[in-house]
Amino acid sequence: MSRFAIAAGGTGGHLFPGLAVAEILHKEGHEVMILTSEKQIDTVATEGRSEFRIERLPGMGMPRGLSLASFRFLGRFAAGILHCRRLFADFQPAAVLGMGGFTSTAPILAGRMRGLPVFVHESNVFPGKANRLNGRISGGLLVGFAQAQAHLGTLPCTFTGTPVRRALQEEHLSKAEALRRFGLGSDLPTVLVMGGSQGASGINMAIMEAAAQIGPGVLQFIHLTGQTDENAVRAFYQKAGISAWTGAFHHAMQDAYCAADLSVARSGAASLTELAFFGLPSVLIPYPYAADDHQTFNARVFEEAGAAVMLAEREASPTRLLAEITGILKHPGRRHSMAEKSAALSIKDASERVAQTLLSAVEGGPK
Repeated sequence: MSRFAIAAGGTGGHLFPGLAVAEILHKEGHEVMILTSEKQIDTVATEGRSEFRIERLPGMGMPRGLSLASFRFLGRFAAGILHCRRLFADFQPAAVLGMGGFTSTAPILAGRMRGLPVFVHESNVFPGKANRLNGRISGGLLVGFAQAQAHLGTLPCTFTGTPVRRALQEEHLSKAEALRRFGLGSDLPTVLVMGGSQGASGINMAIMEAAAQIGPGVLQFIHLTGQTDENAVRAFYQKAGISAWTGAFHHAMQDAYCAADLSVARSGAASLTELAFFGLPSVLIPYPYAADDHQTFNARVFEEAGAAVMLAEREASPTRLLAEITGILKHPGRRHSMAEKSAALSIKDASERVAQTLLSAVEGGPK
């Protein structure tokens, strides 16, 4: 039995893949410490996870330019390293895994200071500045997209895919039963709309206007709005007489994926990993303000594979969005082909690949 520390927090895209790896290690009889941020999403997602030791680290986003905020960042960063060193002295991990972002940097450095094997996973095609730094500290990256190598220069990488959380891999409902869970019937095509863990007002508004153009009785929706727009979107569907399930978010996303025929979504790496796992075709609208425009790089991989249509947000007018949605759903052959190509992008054993990398480093080979 070994012990492992996994730094995975700040966003669902970091946390859920980290939990997926932790679940594999725990299943193999190992102990895992999960290091998260102090954000609410991390608190909610790890609630009740008593099989792991959960520790919170202070947020440490790097400010741009030189200012007083830079000195505050350096002070919090130094405190974070000291805190990690104390945690590691108590927990005695055999290796450290960072799942991305600056939440990973202090644990990676603390692991290096102890002489431990350290690993960093990058889910996006274009690695962020935090992981470019983390990768240099660790000596390379584990990557979710093979195309990431083109953006890493001489920094070595190992293609593992991005882990999918266990809850999504468990027994799936039939399409009809999944639809019933959302109060929807089997007579209309179902569009899953999701804007990431915080929702996406631009997508929400465009979908509502597109749905208003087509009217009731043509499409139905499972619409994850984020908290800000939930009430307004629900009121729209009710007034328009359009069949829809509306919520800020949904804990059992496997049911939503099983119910849907098509997704309209942002293109964060975690969302794309799950869409591919369930073989869903999609219309992808990258978040235009993402760091280094990394969502566009992600979406382009799916578009070039024939698994998705990509629209820049400025192009995603209600009319254009409706044309892309109906253009897929009205042609079953095209939708089926896109679904197959989406599924082909899924690395089903990514969690096992990442876990085995850690185990091989501390145990000297496959176990």
